[in-house]
Amino acid sequence: MVISSSHIYSKNNLDVVNINTSKKINDKRLTQNGQIQIYQSSYRGSYTSIIRDSLRNAALGRRVLLIQFMKGGVKQGVDNPETLCGNLTWVRSSHSFDQYNSEAIKNNKNLKKSIHESTIELWNFCKKELQSGKNDQIILDEIFLALDMKIIDKDDLISTLENRFISGDVILTGTDIPKDLLLMANQITELRS
Repeated sequence: MVISSSHIYSKNNLDVVNINTSKKINDKRLTQNGQIQIYQSSYRGSYTSIIRDSLRNAALGRRVLLIQFMKGGVKQGVDNPETLCGNLTWVRSSHSFDQYNSEAIKNNKNLKKSIHESTIELWNFCKKELQSGKNDQIILDEIFLALDMKIIDKDDLISTLENRFISGDVILTGTDIPKDLLLMANQITELRS
C-alpha cells in the first residue's frame, strides 16, 4: 500500500494502516556514506580553500577531521592533535620535516625512514577514523603525494574508501591522482592558479 503525502486521512479512519506496537522492534542504524571528493592541482599548497571550508563546517557543528599527510614542522602526531572551533581535529605528522626539500629527504635514509613511519602512523589512524562513523567530514590532505612516494599503498586506500563508514564527505587532495581513484570520485575539482 502506498500512502501519498498529499492524501489527508481522517482521524477515525486509522484502520487503513495497521500498526502493531505490542512487539518491540530492533532499530538498526542505517547510514549512507557521503561523497568522495577529489581536489587536484598542478602545484602543492593550493588547498587553503578546503581548510577554510573545514573550519566553517566545524564552526557550524559538524565534526571534521583534517589529516595533513605530508606536512611536518609542528610535531603533532596522532597523540597530540589540535582542536579548533570545538569540532575540527587537525593532525599532522609526528615527525618534523621540510616536505619541499625532496633531495634532502631522498639522500637521508634516517629522515626518509622517519617520514615513512610517521606517515604510516597517520594512515593507520585515518583508517580507524574512516570506520568509526564519528566524523561528519574527513579531509586527507596530500594523500596522493604519500601514494606517489610509495608510503601508502593505492589498493589499501581504495579498499579503505570502499569500506568506509561516514555519513559525510571524504575529501582527498593532491597533484598526481591515479585513474582508479578518479573513477571512484563523486566530484572532482581542479584548482588552477
